[in-house]
Amino acid sequence: MDNLIRIEQMKNMVKKFCDDRDWGKYHSAKDIAIGIITEAGELLEHFRFKSPEETEHIMGNGITREKVCQELCDVLYFILSFSVKYNIDISTEFEKKLRINDSKYPVDKALGSNKKYSEFDG
Repeated sequence: MDNLIRIEQMKNMVKKFCDDRDWGKYHSAKDIAIGIITEAGELLEHFRFKSPEETEHIMGNGITREKVCQELCDVLYFILSFSVKYNIDISTEFEKKLRINDSKYPVDKALGSNKKYSEFDG
């Protein structure tokens, strides 16, 4: 279903939602970044101190899964809001960042490893 709505459409929906409520005056880079981290923290609350098994149970349970999905969408909302406010082309920037990460984490060094790129030998 993700292919049914484009990022541009989501950005337009966020813009309309904010414009309809006259919230733009509250959306500085700092405030939107705070929104991102706040909502990310709320997402994390569902998994804090949970074992891998408990995490899988959370994601397999319809009620708790829905709560996680709502928090995930709150994070996305603020990311889209930031990109609208500062005219950031998410698709272009995502592709650029993925290329950067590809060079930092080449398959021959990163395959099966959870090391940070600075921890790779040579």
